Amino acid sequence: MSKKLSVLVLTMVLLLMVALVGCSKKLEPKEAVTTGTANAMKLNSYESKSQFTVKDLTISSATLPSQQSAMITSMLKNADITLDGVYQKEPLQSEMTLGIHLKGDLSTSFTIPMVMTKDKLYVKIPNIPFYPLPQDVVGKFLIIDPQELAKKSGQEFNPATMDQEKSQKFANEVIAAIMGEYDQATYFFDIDPKDAKLPQGVEAKQVVQFKITNDNVKQAVDTFVTKAIPKVFDIMSKDEYTSLFQLKKEDLTAAKLAVETNTSDFKKKLDELKNYLTVKQFDINTALNKDNIPVYQDLNANVEMNDPATKDNVKLSVTGYTQYSKINEKATFKVGIPTSDQVLTIEQLQQKMQTVAP
Repeated sequence: MSKKLSVLVLTMVLLLMVALVGCSKKLEPKEAVTTGTANAMKLNSYESKSQFTVKDLTISSATLPSQQSAMITSMLKNADITLDGVYQKEPLQSEMTLGIHLKGDLSTSFTIPMVMTKDKLYVKIPNIPFYPLPQDVVGKFLIIDPQELAKKSGQEFNPATMDQEKSQKFANEVIAAIMGEYDQATYFFDIDPKDAKLPQGVEAKQVVQFKITNDNVKQAVDTFVTKAIPKVFDIMSKDEYTSLFQLKKEDLTAAKLAVETNTSDFKKKLDELKNYLTVKQFDINTALNKDNIPVYQDLNANVEMNDPATKDNVKLSVTGYTQYSKINEKATFKVGIPTSDQVLTIEQLQQKMQTVAP
């Protein structure tokens, strides 16, 4: 083998080794979450399954009658909320089925399928036991057409508000900006995938935990208010995004200034919140596969809020997860786009509702 050919072969082998190592190496925890979020925005299709459970809920308030608060907590305690979805980027089509499963004295369950296309949203009208609806509307899909709604309200329809790609790009920039303000050593930690209690079938190269404790919650709120929110306003003020929200740059500049100068009610309320918020647990684990795509996330939150001024006290414990599968595979829709005989317009629903006795 000639010397030149030997060098060429050695170079190719080294390049191949670098490429393979580069594909499999773990990223720094914060970088892994930010990169994973950006990669998720680029997916062509996926299926998702989510479930959140209210493990504990206690509410007491000077302005809320004890009987009413007891009814709310009884209804929501141990409640399960599920969300199963299918997404396809091109042509844009997604569907989600929201499930609400209440326990206790008001035990009941119902599901609400929703379908979204490039220009329309369809919401299936459920049969809700404690909110009777005309039987000829139950099971039909309410069609929501933003262009028609704008026309009927006398406003000009802005197609930019339906730009899915631009919305995803905006969300990606916002998440990256917010994450960028949080110190990696304080909030982000690598978890060994073997210790992450991942469900069977989930293969993760890396698991990152974002964690807020009672020791750093005040710092976390301060970071969000003083650093992250102004960055979000800067992103919203970009020419490519102002049309997305139909907002004026001067209004966004004024809002940013209000936050920075401590004159906004929002900032004041957040500043007050950190004084009576107790975090017993708040962590989000993100599992990334070999392609740095999030395939599983779980949440464990246990917080208390005790406001001495208003006497409002809330205890909330929530667990939940979201699992992604069939990534970039051909999407299989379970609900599908409703046909004309399956849909109702808002006006038709209003007419039907008028026939229900008060």
